[in-house]
Amino acid sequence: MPEQDSLAAPAKRGRGRPRDPETDSKITRAASELLLLRGFDKTTVDEVAARAGVGKATVYRRWPSKEDLAFAAMQSLYSDEFPEADTGTIEGDLTATYGSIIAFVNTETGASFLRMSIMESIRDERIASLYRASTERREEIARRTFERAIERGEVRADINMDMAVQWLGGLLIMREVTGRPLPTLDDVPDLVAFTLRGIRA
Repeated sequence: MPEQDSLAAPAKRGRGRPRDPETDSKITRAASELLLLRGFDKTTVDEVAARAGVGKATVYRRWPSKEDLAFAAMQSLYSDEFPEADTGTIEGDLTATYGSIIAFVNTETGASFLRMSIMESIRDERIASLYRASTERREEIARRTFERAIERGEVRADINMDMAVQWLGGLLIMREVTGRPLPTLDDVPDLVAFTLRGIRA
C-alpha cells in the first residue's frame, strides 16, 4: 500500500486551539468500526460522532465530508500488517503465513474488511490507492519469504514471483465477489501443497 502521507494533502487550518490527537483517534476508530459493520453507504457522520462521544461539528471541523472521514478511517485500518514468518523452511513459512491470513478472513472483522476493501476501492480512487499500497507491502514481505527459500535451495530461481505472491489474494477476492465460502484453516495444508508443487526446486 505509496506511503500514506503522500496520498492526502495536509488540510489548511486557521487560528484556534490545536487539534487533539486523542479526539482524532477516537473519531477514526469509531468510523472504522462502523464502516466494517455497515459499509460506507449505511454509515452516517451522526453515528460516528455519537460512537466517538463528540459533536458532529467536531467531526466536520476535521473532515469536511463523509468521504474524507472514510479515507482517514481506512488509512488507520490499512496500517495494520501481518507479521513476517521466518521459520527456516518454505513449508513452515507458507503454513504460518497462510494460516494467519485464512484465520483473519474467517473472522467477522476480517470478512468485513475484505468485502469493504473491494467495494470501497471501486467507489473511491483514494481508498483504492491505500488498498494497493497495503497489498504491495504484503507482497514485498512474501517476496522476501520466497527469496530466502531460493537462497536455501528449496525453491527454483526461475519461479514467477508475481504469481507466487498474488495467487492466494486473488482466490480470496474471487470467492468473496462470487459469494462462495472462503477457505478455512482446514484448507491451509492443501493451499501450501498447491503452492509448493509449482515452485519446488
